[in-house]
Amino acid sequence: MKLISRPLHGRFVRLEPLAADYKEDLRDACDADPEIWELFSNSRAGEHFNPWWDRVVNGGGDPPWLLFAAYLGGRCVGVTGFAPERAAGVAMIGATYFRPEARGGPANAESKRLLLAHAFESGARRVSFNVDVLNKRSRAAMTKLGAVQEGILRQASITWKGRARDEVVFSILADEWPSVRERLDVRLDRFAAFAAR
Repeated sequence: MKLISRPLHGRFVRLEPLAADYKEDLRDACDADPEIWELFSNSRAGEHFNPWWDRVVNGGGDPPWLLFAAYLGGRCVGVTGFAPERAAGVAMIGATYFRPEARGGPANAESKRLLLAHAFESGARRVSFNVDVLNKRSRAAMTKLGAVQEGILRQASITWKGRARDEVVFSILADEWPSVRERLDVRLDRFAAFAAR
């Protein structure tokens, strides 16, 4: 499996690989909901943005994350992408954040659609998601997506606030992708029909 850093475009959303051109747009999006960062491993709001940006874009980690700025209607509404590959053929989607007004609309659904298609078309056999056990919105979104809940990793990480974070693990296997894709396409068709009214 080889995930390529390239723009991904859908009907509503375009995902742009993180680059300097998108830095200030993304900073503005991350500042839109300062309270949400309590649920994340790290904060990207306020003074925390530059260190995070430097780590994921300039430093990149070893191996690096493959992250995208998410644009909806020409406006940056958040970020999402792939964690470093942990095993051959396994991708993990994470680091996902959307500003409040973009939640519940097509942004998250189409971003997941684009990332999942990219992963499975690149040869993934499994795509996983680790969600904070306290993040009820994200857990519900995973269930709605059709991902299978595998279990809970207790105290899997420590957040930037020092809380031991329990993570709910969800996954989609390659042979499950067609039904998940169909479910996402139906949702996106509904958004398109609503927008056309």
